[in-house]
Amino acid sequence: MREIPFTVARGFVMGSADLVPGVSGGTVALVFGIYQRLIDAIRTGSRAIGHLLKGDVAGFVERLRAVEWRFLLPLVAGILTAVVTLSGLIEHLLENHPVPTSGAFMGLVAGSVIVAWQLLETRDGRRLGTLLAVAGATFALLGLREGTSESTVGQADDAHLLAFFGGGAVAICAMILPGISGSFLLVTMGLYGPVLAAVNGRDVVQLVVFALGCVVGLGLFSQVLHWALANHYDTVMAALIGLMLGSVRVVWPWPAGVDSTAIDAPSDPVWSTLLLALGGVVVVLAFNVIGTRFEHRSAHDEAAEIRSV
Repeated sequence: MREIPFTVARGFVMGSADLVPGVSGGTVALVFGIYQRLIDAIRTGSRAIGHLLKGDVAGFVERLRAVEWRFLLPLVAGILTAVVTLSGLIEHLLENHPVPTSGAFMGLVAGSVIVAWQLLETRDGRRLGTLLAVAGATFALLGLREGTSESTVGQADDAHLLAFFGGGAVAICAMILPGISGSFLLVTMGLYGPVLAAVNGRDVVQLVVFALGCVVGLGLFSQVLHWALANHYDTVMAALIGLMLGSVRVVWPWPAGVDSTAIDAPSDPVWSTLLLALGGVVVVLAFNVIGTRFEHRSAHDEAAEIRSV
């Protein structure tokens, strides 16, 4: 029971990170030393959902019992608390200070690109080609849509709800990808603003559809992503880095922040925006350094424990 309040607190910090495009809640989990427990719980839960989608009720129940609920439920409670309490602040910043806020987001994404590049085990022409191809395609495709604001996406019609469903399915998969932010993927798809608005407006229909997308995505895609990372790690990571590079078009601060994919020359406020961008890079790199140290410390502790047996 003593662990529960600390797990809720860790979840709150993770949820806070997940709200910011470019910052991965998985990195925070790594810093806290709970990343592997989280991944194990997600995989077990995704297998349970897979059994349910196949109609295997017995397998579904068996997998559910294997989930570490005493850890997962408090963690999720902390994440949801952060999302509900802090989403209003971020929406306010996007609406009232779009250029500086986008500058901070751009720095966070740039830092994530650096971190993800360091995660590549093989940096050869094939991976570089994959990276550049995905970056170019992403940059060009994002230029085809006018923006990522709520008015661009549209009202809560069937197409909008379908976008919420797909956004949930894709964003949830970022939880099992090292260094990839679910919020950043929502920005790329033009759903970041609308999802924040749905949370702040307590739009039950949109939130339920988004949650259903998360459930289906967890059940269908997480195993595919796990297989792809296990068998084609460098190629997948190179593609993800290309996605992040190409998507800088979304978080480029000028002319109107994330509300436009147009590219303008820097204009006032320039220096404050650039300083926030630099701060974003530093934050991500600092989290990565801390997370790496915690990972090495955990590995050292496990090795010491094994030797003592």
